[in-house]
Amino acid sequence: MKKLLTLLFAAGVAFPLATALFTQGAAAQAKQDRIEGTIIRSSNEHSNLTVRQAGGTVERTVLYDSSTKWVSQSHGSKTVNDIDRSQVKDGDYVICTGTFDKDTALHATLISKRLSHSPPPQ
Repeated sequence: MKKLLTLLFAAGVAFPLATALFTQGAAAQAKQDRIEGTIIRSSNEHSNLTVRQAGGTVERTVLYDSSTKWVSQSHGSKTVNDIDRSQVKDGDYVICTGTFDKDTALHATLISKRLSHSPPPQ
């Protein structure tokens, strides 16, 4: 009987602790950094974009690789179109999400071309 009570007590303490740790881990994974603005330079050779942040003059570097997802979407639309890197040009308005490195470059997991803000194709 004593062993059963000890086991129930241990389970009663361990379960809330495990739940709290799992919740904190999920919240940390869900956090994504973000850069939004106009592409002023791009380099396919170095796999990066230089984005001038919206409403300012600050320029940020966005790095991408083969795992980066490229999409396009109009403002207010729920329709998201998969695109490839070749469809994103200098002057396009983008929202990039990912994580910052120690050099303050964003390693993008998603780059979304905003069709409502980008210049029309020529």
